[in-house]
Amino acid sequence: MKLRTLLIALAIAGGFVWVSTTRKWDPPSFLRSGAMSKLWTEAAVKGAGLSADELNNIDVYKTAHQATVNISSTVYRRGWFGQVIPEPGTGSGFLIDGNGRILTNHHVVSGRAPVVEVILADKSRYQAKILARDPSNDLALIQIQPKKKLPFLKLGESDTLQVGQKVLAIGNPFGLEGTLTTGIISSLGRTLRDEGDRVLEGMVQTDAAINPGNSGGPLLDSLGSVIGINTAIYGPGGNIGIGFAMPINRAKTMLEDYQAGHKFGRPWLGVSVLPVFGDLAQLLELPGEGGLLIQEVSQGSSAESAGLRGARRLVIVGNTEVGIGGDLIMSLDGQKVDRSDALTRALARKRPGDNVDLVIFRDGRQSKVKVALGERPE
Repeated sequence: MKLRTLLIALAIAGGFVWVSTTRKWDPPSFLRSGAMSKLWTEAAVKGAGLSADELNNIDVYKTAHQATVNISSTVYRRGWFGQVIPEPGTGSGFLIDGNGRILTNHHVVSGRAPVVEVILADKSRYQAKILARDPSNDLALIQIQPKKKLPFLKLGESDTLQVGQKVLAIGNPFGLEGTLTTGIISSLGRTLRDEGDRVLEGMVQTDAAINPGNSGGPLLDSLGSVIGINTAIYGPGGNIGIGFAMPINRAKTMLEDYQAGHKFGRPWLGVSVLPVFGDLAQLLELPGEGGLLIQEVSQGSSAESAGLRGARRLVIVGNTEVGIGGDLIMSLDGQKVDRSDALTRALARKRPGDNVDLVIFRDGRQSKVKVALGERPE
């Protein structure tokens, strides 16, 4: 029926067009514009059997693949007997401007004096210079000197991500260049330790396959904007459906600091917290809207200097051990605490020395506390 409609439309437009089944046919110019173009495109898509989601994947890949690079880094180390041993490593990265600046993971280019080589999608090779490192967030900015303007990716927004949102990952897993995987955001605000035993906070969890070699590559939304930097997989070996990406807003902060000549220290409040909402908050005789219940305050931290209190004793609620008697953080910089990663998200926009305004609940009443953030010790 739809084919008959198409043929009638062709006849009305000015004559019958015979389509051979043995020759490739290019549509005439009148089919390439306006309503006829749309009709022809829809017919072609249906004929090819591609869904709207598949077409979106293809469109994002065509653009993003050209701006995703393969990074090879070789670090020269001394062996047991003083000999120099090259240790090669591979990873991914992506161009953020046409002049050759590239974002990647710090661990992809780590080492005292790494030799970093970048391979573009067109197979051209360049030596790269490391411009900035942010080990605390596993980020690095490197630079090549291209002979021409290069395609690059747009940085998106990671503060508005939603669980269930579609994502696409591009990288070079196991050295296989330009690999695309797709999935969804599985969770937000995850905390894990990297191979150097650093704590990485506020990570985006995804089921898009991320394997060794994907590190440093872009995690994209359905518009092709970068919303994260693929950073880690869960456990040794290959992907098991749990991967992690550093939110792109962390990289934006690093870029701003680099432009301004600031140090890349991570802001530190110095508390460990437990999300307490709803029924659990009421059981603990706290406000029903809940917040982040402070469990521990680190010695020498800005939280200790500001007089924040940690738990006084432990109780068992259901199957959970809860430290009670500490302050309940109810808002941060005027924003109500309504999710477990609220503190991580708030600190991601801060730098050491910045202030954070807290509203806390203590001894049956609310009060305001201003805290000057310190720098997280490495």
